[in-house]
Amino acid sequence: MAVPMLCRLRSGRRWALAYINRGSRHGAGTPTGSRSSGKRGQSSVVQQPLITAEKPRKGEHEWAAVVGLEIHAQISSNSKLFSGSQVLFAAPPNSLVSFFDASLPGTLPVLNRRCVEAAVMTGLALNCHINRKSLFDRKHYFYADLPAGYQITQQRLPIAVNGSLAYSVYVRKKPSQVINKTVRIKQIQLEQDSGKSLHDDLRSQTLIDLNRAGVGLLEVVLEPDMSCGEEAATAVRELQLILQTLGTSQANMAEGQLRVDANISVHHPGEPLGVRTEVKNLNSARFLAKAIDYEIQRQINELENGGEILNETRSFDYKLGCTVPMRDKEGKQDYRFIPEPNLPPLLLYDSASLPAGADPQQVINIDQIRERLPELPSVTRDKLIQQYGMLPEHSLTLLNEVGLLQFFQNVIKETRAEPKKVTSWVLNTFLGFLKQQNLAVSESPVTPSALAELLNLLDRKTISSSAAKQVFAELWKSEGKTPAQIVSEKKLELMQDRETLEQLCLTTMEQYPHVVMDMKKGNPRAINKLIGLVRKATLSRADPTVIKEILEKKLSP
Repeated sequence: MAVPMLCRLRSGRRWALAYINRGSRHGAGTPTGSRSSGKRGQSSVVQQPLITAEKPRKGEHEWAAVVGLEIHAQISSNSKLFSGSQVLFAAPPNSLVSFFDASLPGTLPVLNRRCVEAAVMTGLALNCHINRKSLFDRKHYFYADLPAGYQITQQRLPIAVNGSLAYSVYVRKKPSQVINKTVRIKQIQLEQDSGKSLHDDLRSQTLIDLNRAGVGLLEVVLEPDMSCGEEAATAVRELQLILQTLGTSQANMAEGQLRVDANISVHHPGEPLGVRTEVKNLNSARFLAKAIDYEIQRQINELENGGEILNETRSFDYKLGCTVPMRDKEGKQDYRFIPEPNLPPLLLYDSASLPAGADPQQVINIDQIRERLPELPSVTRDKLIQQYGMLPEHSLTLLNEVGLLQFFQNVIKETRAEPKKVTSWVLNTFLGFLKQQNLAVSESPVTPSALAELLNLLDRKTISSSAAKQVFAELWKSEGKTPAQIVSEKKLELMQDRETLEQLCLTTMEQYPHVVMDMKKGNPRAINKLIGLVRKATLSRADPTVIKEILEKKLSP
């Protein structure tokens, strides 16, 4: 059955709604495409067709896009994959390099247990089959920042295969809609990172920093089940959130801890797949979406103008907002994969197959790692929706912003306000202030306790909604003051004296007889104007509901 996608493919000024035919995705057709899985080499994604369902205009054709991803996540570990060198971001150049990292003769790799456990945990969280036996291989290619001339990876038999990643795409319509989607995971493999080449154009030289050389990576290969930038970016954000929840990777894209390569092609439905291009080293979900959408449109324009698509590697120029060629792939590179002679097969066990008397420090038990799995983001979102009656898009936002869910839960614990009101204040007012000043949740000057106290004042009708916003703004500027202190200093309490309020209403009605006349004629806006005038006279210290009640009573026949 075909299911609607959210992406739109444009031909000229036309936008097409793409559809996926599930039979074509999971059919027994022979897959095409390169399977090599190196960071700098050809893609390991196998592309399969998507079908668009649209009535084309005269002279126009339908286009289908195919997008697959290769994601490299740096493993959260104190030391590197095969050496004891420390892993630390922004350390002085070449200060964290062991003899093995520099590939000095006679050095041997020693596998990092923490990296293996991280790979197994990630595989389990992504519904993968964990291979009880996996192998390491050498992938040969030359770069100045790859001292050995080869990368240790898992080409033949990776640690995890055949998984899936579920993610939700928010459709900005009224009413809003969340569409749940799934992308298949081909494999997860352990491999080394390379060093870093720092190009100095001023001196026409390249400097090498080997601090990153040998750092453990998880390469997650997603099958081409996506067809636009928005879907790809959303899937990467979900994976990022899962990795951070597991603690297997900090997945900070700004620090290069999560890098994405996108494989993109377009074709007419029912025809063979088009030639694909690879856009390398995307380190931002926003740039990933822009790069994919640009590349799809570039390929469509090129083909419609009689050109051809080259099988090439491209990079994304975020300043220009376009992809630019790096190198072509027409001459297929031979990586000369061979088994890694210095590493035996990696054997994993479950409780049933664990050898009797085995040293727990020398073996890895898959079942024990499964028991340590934390609650995954999708489960947390479902709980928020069920427990607080929250909209799905609100649950998405709470989890996507680092630390925001914990902040929300702490406010909930300390306030008597309804969860919907707390949700509104956290997502609209609190998050709005954070984004205005480009702050993280952890950097907020307003604590959960302070916001909870403010909401309690509002819930008890001690202050009005507009006064509450004033208090919040003061809290943001005045660290150390409590909401109650600000309310007292600014005299923002609601008027509790009904007689005084009734007198103010009468005075306002006498001062504005034409508004009263409009109200009597049935003008619905007149009552709101009168309420505003009375509130102005009370310096916004009167409850609008009480004012409306008094006015309606005095104007009733």
